[in-house]
Amino acid sequence: MRWDAQRLDLDDPTTLPGMPSIRGLLRSVQVPEFPGLTFHEVRAKSALNRVPGQSAMPFPYTINPYRGCSHSCVYCFARRTHEWLELDSGRDFDTQVVVKTNLVQVLRRELARPTWQREHVALGTNTDPYQRAEGRYRLMPGVIRALAESGTPFSILTKGTLLRRDVPLLAEAARDVPLGLGISMAIWDDDLHAGLEPGVPSPRARLDLVKALADAGLPCGVFLAPVLPGLTDGTAELDAALEAIAAAGATGVTVIPLHLRPGAREWFTAWLARERPELVPRYQQLYARRAYVPADYRSWLSRRVAPLLAKHGLDRQSGGAARKADPAIAVGVPGDPEVGFPEGSLPTGGLPGARPKGEVGSPTCVPAKPAAGEQLALM
Repeated sequence: MRWDAQRLDLDDPTTLPGMPSIRGLLRSVQVPEFPGLTFHEVRAKSALNRVPGQSAMPFPYTINPYRGCSHSCVYCFARRTHEWLELDSGRDFDTQVVVKTNLVQVLRRELARPTWQREHVALGTNTDPYQRAEGRYRLMPGVIRALAESGTPFSILTKGTLLRRDVPLLAEAARDVPLGLGISMAIWDDDLHAGLEPGVPSPRARLDLVKALADAGLPCGVFLAPVLPGLTDGTAELDAALEAIAAAGATGVTVIPLHLRPGAREWFTAWLARERPELVPRYQQLYARRAYVPADYRSWLSRRVAPLLAKHGLDRQSGGAARKADPAIAVGVPGDPEVGFPEGSLPTGGLPGARPKGEVGSPTCVPAKPAAGEQLALM
């Protein structure tokens, strides 16, 4: 396994005896509160990850407190990253969670460097910082404080309702630095939700989180992502989702269709063949030898979504302003005449609430095909 320079030399009776090839480099813990999960505690050498220079991402740095994710989303694009640890991208990704136990200490050291320019830092770009492990390790309060106290703007994208625990802390941080918050929602049908994202809090619970953030005066956008062809891209499904998002007080919406990278592709297509075999030919056509949907599907989805955004007051003209959002942090959304779904890109405002690069309030486009090795967003 690739765990070099991550020694955790602790003698603890709860340590598991497995993985002899890395004995002395790793502590693996199972606890009754989290049945079925194994936490691998490591010492990280760094906390801030530099986004590749060729990237079009609207943020230059990311932080990932955890690797692997107990949300267990079958479609999660980040699954393949577990293979770097010589773990599989399926059940291991769901149940073998790597925890960077010294993350906050390392982050504070990096933020104190004279060379640190206080550039935007994004969390939730790979695996979820508010997954179940956070309930045990409580890394995020320390991360939030470290970033805010150093004057570093940051944003968080999550599916985890555990973020609600940190609302007072986030409200305090927002007084000191630009802060963006985004909640990711993909599925509204309960049965489909249970089959494809069994470890994720319910859509209703996440909508309640959006409302709690709005009530606290924190701008919160929603990532309606990923949209699943033939499963969640119908007019009725999209209309119901956007109506609920608007009612919760979201300050913007970003719509992103499913992409199937290696690692996620195998698990999702196996689920599809088992549960919805009639859709297999359509997916074979859409994703033939590529990870991303073709341009004509993106254009079709944009045309379908645009009038629904307008209907629910989520388009640029009436969206953020209708919910008393600061126009300086409004996000671009699909259906904007200036944005649409141009070839090779999909609209976002970075993470909702984050100040985009360039003109204040203008949309920022995320590439539909990120650079090699780049992680985009939590899906």
